[in-house]
Amino acid sequence: MKVFVAGATGAIGLPLVSALAAARHEVVGMTSSEHGLRSLHQAGVEGVVLDAFDSEAVNEAIGRVRPDAVVDELTSLPKDYTPEAMRAAADRDRRLRLEGGRNVHYAARAAGAKRYIVQSTGFFYGPGAGPATETDPLAANATPAVAGSVRTYQQIEERVLGSPGPTGVALRYGFFYGPRTYHDPDTGSVSQQVREQKYPVIASGAGVFSFVHVEDAAAATVAALESDPGTYNIVDDDPSEMRIWLPSFAQFLGAPPPGTISEKDARALGPDAVYYATQLRGAGNATARRKLGFRPRRLEWLSHKQVGSTHFGAA
Repeated sequence: MKVFVAGATGAIGLPLVSALAAARHEVVGMTSSEHGLRSLHQAGVEGVVLDAFDSEAVNEAIGRVRPDAVVDELTSLPKDYTPEAMRAAADRDRRLRLEGGRNVHYAARAAGAKRYIVQSTGFFYGPGAGPATETDPLAANATPAVAGSVRTYQQIEERVLGSPGPTGVALRYGFFYGPRTYHDPDTGSVSQQVREQKYPVIASGAGVFSFVHVEDAAAATVAALESDPGTYNIVDDDPSEMRIWLPSFAQFLGAPPPGTISEKDARALGPDAVYYATQLRGAGNATARRKLGFRPRRLEWLSHKQVGSTHFGAA
């Protein structure tokens, strides 16, 4: 199958193009820079440098490739994960996903692509008991930036799943960890903040995080090329409260235990940091397991004993 990947050099992009190539698909990766193009060539796949906002160039490039499937992994996230950096990047990231993604989607339709896969969110579900399923609503009434992100993802999913043209699949990834992610033990900015005790548990730390290793997310994306249409939670089996996963991650890194701060003191970090730490809801992966053959690895910094005693529970 010929597959065009937009956002092919991001945290998920490079593992994805490698997984696609390993599965013997013909891959063309889209990147925004010559540096990204070199990375694609080093991964053994063809690449093209494009500005996703240039609709004519995108349409011409995808029309020339005439892919069977297009995977949209477009993001514009900061190198370092901090509340300030995420706020500064939010507008461009939203615009890239909406406008750039729309350009890619329309070009895929014009080129006759049969399948369109898009990145969505597996960690912004609304309140509820237990891990969320794909039929549960997203957190539209959360803190401002979270609610704004939810609206972005809802618009993306509505376009991809509700438009004529390629069969649509929305993959609701969890928080990425692994190489070149914010949680990379060697280079990740979250890892560095944990080492410096700048990433505290906030208040109860009851917010539940769903993670997924980028290589497992890539494998699920490859499987989605031939899956039923619809949405899939691509998360691991270990949704965990912040007060559990964060100290375990610190221990995994060989870092000091994280401190704990009150919700009042955490307000300086912004309301979204408090939301993540206290209200985030984990997700279950039963649909992906059943329909994609998804078999994620265990969250590597949680021991079997810890998971058994404090695990939030997978659906």
